[in-house]
Amino acid sequence: MKTLVAGASGATGKLLVEQLLRSGQRVRIIVRSSGNIPGTWSNHEGVEIIKGNVTEISVDDMVNHLSGCQAVACCLGHNMTWKGIYGKPGKLVAGTVRLICEAIAKTTSEKPIKFVLMNTAGNSNRDLDEPVSFGQRIIIGVLRVLLPPHPDNEAAADYLRVNIGPGNPSAEWVVVRPDTLIDLENVTGYSLHQSPTRSAIFNPGKTSRINVAHFMARLITDEALWNQWKGQMPVIYNDAG
Repeated sequence: MKTLVAGASGATGKLLVEQLLRSGQRVRIIVRSSGNIPGTWSNHEGVEIIKGNVTEISVDDMVNHLSGCQAVACCLGHNMTWKGIYGKPGKLVAGTVRLICEAIAKTTSEKPIKFVLMNTAGNSNRDLDEPVSFGQRIIIGVLRVLLPPHPDNEAAADYLRVNIGPGNPSAEWVVVRPDTLIDLENVTGYSLHQSPTRSAIFNPGKTSRINVAHFMARLITDEALWNQWKGQMPVIYNDAG
């Protein structure tokens, strides 16, 4: 199996690529010329590197990049700098999701292509009646106005949920929602939930990036796990302790 990874030079994206390679998967990555990736990838037979800015790729070029891929994973996010938060492109994640989905629709894959999107527990799944307190609704409303990355994440997930939806012949999807991201060296125990079990604003949990990468890789490689979660937005928390 070959997976196209967008955002492979990011903190979680690098870990996802490593998890896929350990599973014996082949990986095609799209990284900017300035992207910081491990030197070992350049000579790894399982890694194919495409140099370019994903925001400048046409739909037809993305169709070519998807050739031979059975899955796509997106770990894109905004850098937490002034330029990264308020600069262009404001819809980095949503624009990339749309681009990839439009390209998937033009492919001739025999089976629907799996699309795994890394998102956030602060984004509600509007297909479900997820309980959100009045206070959290107020804070999220403020974030939509003041922090462009938040509505970008919402729009990206909504594109898959609404525009692709269930039963699409070209693509199936899972939106992975971690809570507060932390760095750990090794995979640890973690739990998966259909909806948040705690407030992402007032009582956030913790999720290690390597656990997110591990779960995303399992979704791509484990058919039973994929069938369990496809068309959903699972929340992932590190186990306590």
